[in-house]
Amino acid sequence: MYPLLTEAIAIERVTIAIRDLAPHLQHRKIIQLSDLHYDGYSLSDRTLQDAIAQVNAEDPDLILLTGDYVTRDPELIHPLAQQLQALHSRWGVIASLGNHDNHGRPYRQMIIEALQAAGLTVLWNAIAYPWGPDFPVIGLADLWSSDFQPQTLLASLPPNLPRLVLSHNPDSAARLQPFRVDLQLSGHTHGGQIVLPTGEPLPEILLRLRRVVTRWMSTTLGEECDHVIQHWEWVQGHHYVGTNQLYVNRGLGSYFPGRFNCSPEITVLTLNPA
Repeated sequence: MYPLLTEAIAIERVTIAIRDLAPHLQHRKIIQLSDLHYDGYSLSDRTLQDAIAQVNAEDPDLILLTGDYVTRDPELIHPLAQQLQALHSRWGVIASLGNHDNHGRPYRQMIIEALQAAGLTVLWNAIAYPWGPDFPVIGLADLWSSDFQPQTLLASLPPNLPRLVLSHNPDSAARLQPFRVDLQLSGHTHGGQIVLPTGEPLPEILLRLRRVVTRWMSTTLGEECDHVIQHWEWVQGHHYVGTNQLYVNRGLGSYFPGRFNCSPEITVLTLNPA
């Protein structure tokens, strides 16, 4: 059984200007996937296989995954990891983790080991250099984790060195403002899932109405939306947070009742010098 509302996968193409980008990195193509929620309900195998086929057809230079691979059962990471082995790029697949991947250290370790066994590089407060020393990829611990301490990694890098940060929850962009972040990739929000014709996500509308609607909606839906993310203005797409850049992917999976006017997303990002 899958969500009542579902839509075809959309490919979003974004060009990102990077200051101090090395000439050999110009026009490099990165693909981001996020929030698969592989639990037998939120994401069908057919949709997953379709997404993998579309990613591979793009012939990317690098694939980046930004967390929430499962929802509650960590054992489901094993069949998911087997399918993720089919992803192909010139410089591999790098993954960070989300809040649903971190219900305790043994839970998190099972997910890390399964992804690593499938050939993925997994970053939890770690740095990878898929393209050499000119462009590090930093994978942070999830914002809701006590391990979220970005200053240790970011302050260790030379100030003139461009860098890309994987951080599941876009709220972390507020915490990262004191540091140089040329591009932060996040997910977590599912794009709001239900987006009105005005372009406003339904959860954001519910938050505005918290104090004037029924007690049930105020205490249940409003607080739940408020818990998911504080900065609903960053619910999806490309944003500037101070001098830093943030891109929020709508994800592949979803929760009941599913998606309306908010299709699951594959993001294709092309790097250019600023």
